[in-house]
Amino acid sequence: MRVFLMATAAALMTVGAPAMADTTAAAAAKAKYNTSDTELGTMLDDPAAKAIIEKHIPGMTTNEQVDMARGMTLKAVQQYSPDDVTDARLAAIDAELATLK
Repeated sequence: MRVFLMATAAALMTVGAPAMADTTAAAAAKAKYNTSDTELGTMLDDPAAKAIIEKHIPGMTTNEQVDMARGMTLKAVQQYSPDDVTDARLAAIDAELATLK
């Protein structure tokens, strides 16, 4: 019985995986930037993206240490500043970044 359940679960995960990957890839392809994959430096170099970050995390773009994080994503920065770079703020930033063309 256990082998059957494990095989069934594995089959279901395999069947659902391509569809989920396609949906995620499509969403990522639509957005110019996102907090999980785009380096902070790239977004800081774009005035519109920089303004979005500053709106949701005031002071981040003008912090004297921000240059040290240019090669990191905002999601990676979150571990160093979890009180400022929250999941809710990252989601809000991603939502606005998705509107950039």
